[in-house]
Amino acid sequence: MTMTITSGERKKTACVTGANGFLATALVKLLLQCGYTVNATVRNTTKENKVAHLLALKSLGELKIFNADLGVEGSFDEAILGCDYAFLVASPVAFDDKDPENELIKPAVEGTLNVLRSCARAKTARVVLTSSAAAVSANRLEGPGLVLDEGSWTDVEFLYANKPPTWGYLAAKTLAEKAAWQFAADNNLDLVAVNPTLIIGPSLTQETPFSIKLALALITGEELPTLAIKIMEKVSGSISVVHLEDVCRAQLFLAEAPAAKGRYIVSAVDSGLWALSAFLSSRYPQHKITTSLSDVPERPRVRFSTGKLRKEGFKFKHEKLEDFYDLAVEMGHVAGLLPVPTNQ
Repeated sequence: MTMTITSGERKKTACVTGANGFLATALVKLLLQCGYTVNATVRNTTKENKVAHLLALKSLGELKIFNADLGVEGSFDEAILGCDYAFLVASPVAFDDKDPENELIKPAVEGTLNVLRSCARAKTARVVLTSSAAAVSANRLEGPGLVLDEGSWTDVEFLYANKPPTWGYLAAKTLAEKAAWQFAADNNLDLVAVNPTLIIGPSLTQETPFSIKLALALITGEELPTLAIKIMEKVSGSISVVHLEDVCRAQLFLAEAPAAKGRYIVSAVDSGLWALSAFLSSRYPQHKITTSLSDVPERPRVRFSTGKLRKEGFKFKHEKLEDFYDLAVEMGHVAGLLPVPTNQ
């Protein structure tokens, strides 16, 4: 169970990189609520619309915001120095890049190593890398019923040879994590990685996260998210989801757990688009749900094992698909993403 720092204890400090993003901002909030001092890094503190939601969290505790760029060696030194834990959340994201190798893969690997170099210089007690299930499940294996655990890796050779849609993102996540593990071994750095599936949760950012648009794609019918979520199932093998709160709780839990070691898959519900379409049609009959799925396998190919995380003592708070989608649909209405219900 995550500890809250009480009066009389030494107040711990944590660094969160890419702190103005969907997941990272929520993590900053949790850390402040648990009594941590937080050093948050963003690429540009002068862009008010990118940091206003982060600045609002200063009312919760001691929050310092630093400029740092993944592409600049040493730019994370000041923010990480003196921190007990470093949470590496920042990562370049692009699904429509024209040159994946130079626009996504190399920046992801080098950016991760730049932050880890700062951690090594600062002798950070533990580093928690936010990787992705994208680094676990994309491979050439066929047929339903595959159970993937932390020993499973995305097949980068398969990605380079076949170049399926979004292959650059999948390769970037995989190669960045592998580079992190090699660096940690070479530099005696205490590293733990979390590999979450599709994250759904209440966003503190001004923009609607793309993961929420993905989750709602069968309801909104929006072209790019619909295409992307179909690609997700075809390439990665399932539509698996986890709540934002549980990802943040897992990140902090693994930072504080002395015995934590290696990778940890963080996922709550495994599904596929056919089953998801049927679920959405039943639960939200007021909306027109996309059922044109002939180009998608009828059954998901994989499911994710979270046994390792649970054995550490972690307990998920959110494990019902209804809870995920009631929240997502509410967010969709607020953001104006959803069509007007047909019964109105």
